[in-house]
Amino acid sequence: MNLVRSLRQFFTQRWHQSRRFRIGGWIALTVLSALLVAVPVVLSQQPVTLRLLMLAPDIPPYRVLVKAFEAENPGIRIQLDEGPNSANINEDLYTTSFLLGNSPYDLINMDVVWTPKFAAAGWLLDLTDEVSQQDLAGFSPQAVESGRYEKRLYRMPVRSDAGVLYYRKDLIENAGLQPPKTLDDLISISKTLQDKKAARWGYLWQGRQYEGLITMFVEVLKGYGGFWIDPQSLDVGLDRPEAVRAAEFLRQTIAQGVSPPGVTTYVEEDTRRIFQAGDAVFLRNWPYAWELVNKEDSRIKGKVGIMPMVPASGQPVGGSCLGGWGVGIAKTTRHPKEALKAVKFLTSQAPQKAYILESGYVPSRRVLFNDPEIVAKYSHYPQLLKVVDQAVLRPSIAQYAQASDILQRYLSAALTNQQPPEQAMKAAAGETRRLLEAGKKS
Repeated sequence: MNLVRSLRQFFTQRWHQSRRFRIGGWIALTVLSALLVAVPVVLSQQPVTLRLLMLAPDIPPYRVLVKAFEAENPGIRIQLDEGPNSANINEDLYTTSFLLGNSPYDLINMDVVWTPKFAAAGWLLDLTDEVSQQDLAGFSPQAVESGRYEKRLYRMPVRSDAGVLYYRKDLIENAGLQPPKTLDDLISISKTLQDKKAARWGYLWQGRQYEGLITMFVEVLKGYGGFWIDPQSLDVGLDRPEAVRAAEFLRQTIAQGVSPPGVTTYVEEDTRRIFQAGDAVFLRNWPYAWELVNKEDSRIKGKVGIMPMVPASGQPVGGSCLGGWGVGIAKTTRHPKEALKAVKFLTSQAPQKAYILESGYVPSRRVLFNDPEIVAKYSHYPQLLKVVDQAVLRPSIAQYAQASDILQRYLSAALTNQQPPEQAMKAAAGETRRLLEAGKKS
């Protein structure tokens, strides 16, 4: 408005200075004044743009959510920035943008284990007082819990994931057996069918030294009644008998020939391919494998069952490691109100249903597992709900990445016979405690 006032003064002076300028100048002044007055109005009508970085393969189905949101909120746009296929690299991109102090992202797409790191660093808005208990009631409890850090909510679940035990129901039924209820049953059934030459291997799992080793191990650890790190007390349970027995169980699957010697180098796709080729009875993997093992050209199409991971004998339940993705809000966003509106919409039931139907991902909202339209397309979802209900969380601590690295190294040493399990787990516990103590002092 100061510019308009200055222009009025300029044209008024010229009005008095030149008779010929009067008519043309007055017209120009009138038009220009109107345009300048209109500029703030036009700018205020421009849509707010919220930027969100995502893994490249996740973007196409996510556009279903974005399109629905923008249709209901014409004044807000969501810009999906395509990141690499690697979750770790996407995490690094987010981290770098925050450390530089001028992050371009308003919404943050987070894996479950990123939340504590991002929240502890002060990079996320606290959503605790913005989301009611009623809003949270429809989600799987563990999916909500995975978005908390120090009892405060920073992330809302968009899609879930959990470790699944796949089994050859045809082989088990043909042998007159029942699906396993315990880890002892799993080993016994494996050996029986291996002896009958029904399958070369009994049990496949991910043993390479990477995060997949951890997600597999926490399931077995839960099945033995143990724990890794208590995020509230920061107690470490890796050197307790339950954790040592969990590591020994996995080592013994190799020693007894139930699992192949190369399993300590396997990732998810290595194990899935062997299982899909018909060479194993049991497979620990993620829900994505269901569609692949049931493809038209799969040798085991229609011959596979799924269940939660079974516990050790004498324990009530096993664990299914919780994975999945959710959305939070960057503390540096210039549009917190619009971002909150987006978070609530993206995680609400109707858009979530359309998203799940499009993508085939595992729902976060419990009601969707038994939705007739979803079940008609994905018949195994009711069974997946039983898996998700046994979800076990990796510890919500700010130093999660370092703690995971410690456990990976020592667990791998135990499984490859470089160290006895008891010695390896004791060393892992000691190093983890030192890590947590250092975190308290910093």
